[in-house]
Amino acid sequence: MIRFVISILLLLVSLLAIFKAPEYYLWMLVILVSEFPWIFMAFTFITLLSGFYVDKYQPAGTILGIIALLLFTSPIVRAYLVAGRVKQNFETTFGAGSAVIGSGNDQTPFSFWKQFNGTPKLSSKTFIYHSYPRLNLSLDYYSSGIKGKRPCVVVIHGGSWKSGDNKQLPELNSYLAAIGYQVASINYRLAPQYKNPAPLEDVLSAINYLRQHADELHIDTNNFVLLGRSAGAQIALLTAYTQHIPGLKAVIDYYGPADMVWGYSAPASPLVMDSRKVMEDYLGGTYQQVPQKYTASSPLEFVNRQTIPTLIIHGDNDVLVSPEHSRRLNIKLQQNGIKHFLLKLPWATHGFDYNLNGPGGQLATYTVERFLNVMTK
Repeated sequence: MIRFVISILLLLVSLLAIFKAPEYYLWMLVILVSEFPWIFMAFTFITLLSGFYVDKYQPAGTILGIIALLLFTSPIVRAYLVAGRVKQNFETTFGAGSAVIGSGNDQTPFSFWKQFNGTPKLSSKTFIYHSYPRLNLSLDYYSSGIKGKRPCVVVIHGGSWKSGDNKQLPELNSYLAAIGYQVASINYRLAPQYKNPAPLEDVLSAINYLRQHADELHIDTNNFVLLGRSAGAQIALLTAYTQHIPGLKAVIDYYGPADMVWGYSAPASPLVMDSRKVMEDYLGGTYQQVPQKYTASSPLEFVNRQTIPTLIIHGDNDVLVSPEHSRRLNIKLQQNGIKHFLLKLPWATHGFDYNLNGPGGQLATYTVERFLNVMTK
C-alpha cells in the first residue's frame, strides 16, 4: 500500500516535467523536476524495485511507477532532440564552423553524464561603480582565466525589477571567466523606489566604470556583451537597443519580457505572480495611466536595421514570463535582418539555468559560449 501511494505521488510530480506549473511553489518544483531529472528517475526506479514482493497493489503501483519514470526521463530525451538540431541551426545562422571551438572545449550540446559534473566556483572582487546619496552600487568582477585584455560580459540579474542582486546564479559567471571572459555582475536601483529608466542609467554607469578601469581590469573595450535574466534581460535588451554604446557587440536574453504592452494585456496567472503589479511598480502606473512608458520600455519597439546581434533563450513552460515575448522579438529581429538565434527549450521553465549541468543548463551554456565566441572574435 505504501508503495502504491508513493507511486501516485511520483506520477503527480512527474506531470510537472511536461505541464506548466499552476502555482508559485510548484513552479520552483518544476525547476528541480526538469533540471535535476536523474534524481527523480533514481527514486522512482528504487520504488519500482521495491515491488518485487506480492501484494494486491503491486501491478497498479508498477504501472504508475513506469509512467512516472518515463515522464521524469522526458526532459533528457527532449534535450537530446534539441541538441541534435542546435549545432546545425547555429551554423546556419552564423556560418560553417561557428559552433566549433578549440579542441580543448566540449563540442557536445548535451550529455547525460555531464549532469553529474561539478560547476566551477571562482572568487570575485567587489567594486563600487557608482554612488548615490545613501546608496552605493556595486559589481562583482570575475577575472578571466586567460591573461591579457579580454572581452567583458556585463551580467544583469533578475527579480521582477524589485528584488534580487548580483549574487544570483554565479556559476555561469565562473564558467565564462574560466574560459577567457571578464565578467562583471552588477547591482542596479530597484523598484518601486526607483523606476525605469533608472536601471538603464546604472548599466551605462557600470560600463563607463569598466571602460575607465580597463587597463587594470584587463578589459578589451571593443568587446562588451550584455547578458540579462528575466527582468534583467529586459534591461539588457532595452539598453542595447536604445543606447549607442561603443564596443557593445551583442546582447544575451534569458527569458526576458520583450513586449511590455502585450505583457500587461496578457498577465501571468495570479497564483504564480501578480505580473501587472510588478510592471506598475517598475513603470509608475497602469498601462491606461502611462501607456507611453510601456511602449518606451518594450525592447522590440526599438529593433531596426542597426540593432546588434541577439541571443534569445526561453523555455516553453515558463509561467512567469511567457515565451510569447521571445517569439515576438524573434519575428521582429527576422523582419529587420538582424543576426540572432533563438534557443527554445520545450520542457524548461523560468530560471531553468539554476543548474548549469541540467538539460536546459547545458544547452544554454553551450549556445552562450559559441555566441560569445562568434561575437567577440
